[in-house]
Amino acid sequence: MKEKFFRIFALIGLLAVPALAWAEDGTSEVAYVLNTFSFLISGALVMWMAAGFAMLEAGLVRTKNVSTICLKNISLYSVAGILYYLIGYNLMYAGVDGGFFGSFGFWGPDDAAALGGDFSAGYSSGSDWFFQMVFVATAASVVSGTVAERIKLWPFLIFCVLLTGVIYPIQGAWSWGGGWLSEMGFADYAGSTIVHSVGGWAALTGAIILGARKGKYGPGGRVNPIPGSSMPLATLGTFILWLGWFGFNGGSVLALGSADAAIEMSIVYLNTNLAAAGGIVAAMIMLQILYKKVDLSMALNGALAGLVSITAGPAAPSPGAAVLIGAVGGILVVLAVPVFDKFRIDDVVGALSVHLVCGIWGTLAVPFTDSEASFIIQIVGVLAVGVFVSICSALVWTALKFTVGIRVSEEEEHSGSDTAELGLEAYPEFGRGSQALK
Repeated sequence: MKEKFFRIFALIGLLAVPALAWAEDGTSEVAYVLNTFSFLISGALVMWMAAGFAMLEAGLVRTKNVSTICLKNISLYSVAGILYYLIGYNLMYAGVDGGFFGSFGFWGPDDAAALGGDFSAGYSSGSDWFFQMVFVATAASVVSGTVAERIKLWPFLIFCVLLTGVIYPIQGAWSWGGGWLSEMGFADYAGSTIVHSVGGWAALTGAIILGARKGKYGPGGRVNPIPGSSMPLATLGTFILWLGWFGFNGGSVLALGSADAAIEMSIVYLNTNLAAAGGIVAAMIMLQILYKKVDLSMALNGALAGLVSITAGPAAPSPGAAVLIGAVGGILVVLAVPVFDKFRIDDVVGALSVHLVCGIWGTLAVPFTDSEASFIIQIVGVLAVGVFVSICSALVWTALKFTVGIRVSEEEEHSGSDTAELGLEAYPEFGRGSQALK
């Protein structure tokens, strides 16, 4: 009797689906719902990457700066959301039409057609905005780690306002918004250039203008390592970022309402995971060859390098090719870190090597597995975005430097940003604050 009941119930469900699933114009309502769900759940995974960045950076800065770096990460995420609502989304997507940027104005949800039974938009407008917003927050997070331990809080957030509200949306309009790079055929599936190298270029100009931390570089080209506060935290942050990347790349399929889309998403997940694995293993081998030991922080960055490298084209490669793309990224990270140090560019967490260098590599690697992509056009896209973001970022950093100032004083840098700017410590029972409790 029970089995008969379930059969009847299943039959009713199958008969009900067609009535529910098709809108007046023939577009599938079920596809609309699944696409919207994919944007929302993928966006939530990308939002979770903000926690990954916070934990990674908290582990790689010194104890005296942990609270400040945590505050910067949660506040920059909030700034990105507000600015992308106020100006960013429309600047990136509204009426670009092959040009350089869209329109100015507040974004607002518009789902009247779907509420009336027309599902041709493919997904709800709010889910699209949310998914796009968490990407711009990721670009800003890249900057945070590079300039950590010596930048003032409020000037940094002012920079984030302009990065997330103006700089990122304009260059994003060129490709994802249907602008001139899109018309040329520039390929960047989930943002190796559009997201990661943008954060990298902004961070590079900031690090140069800001200068290195006191004691980082000595005479004769000597580099003094400055260990972070917690390698377990940094490892946790890397695992969180790795998990969030499935939403970052998988959600960029931009659909889940068909078998084709579901299959593509599964391939993207697979390749994303394998590229990260290839990145960390290659980095470890390279470290052993060059330094006769494996540095955990560099190995963690190897995993992130693999993830950034595959982001520009995760749907096309075979699993083996994904491993190789990630492995090249892992090798590049190990080689790039000492190059930045040679030029006395102080990158606290290695974000330049991960997001800038591997963002460029990942974008240029797309034509190896995608026959429709062109090396020339990929190079044009990388250079155009790099020049634009670097010039704009340098202007903003310089203006801030000569107006409100961007660097804490030498005394504040020595005592740490936590006590200097926040008046608290991340671990008071283990630091100076413990003396006051006795």
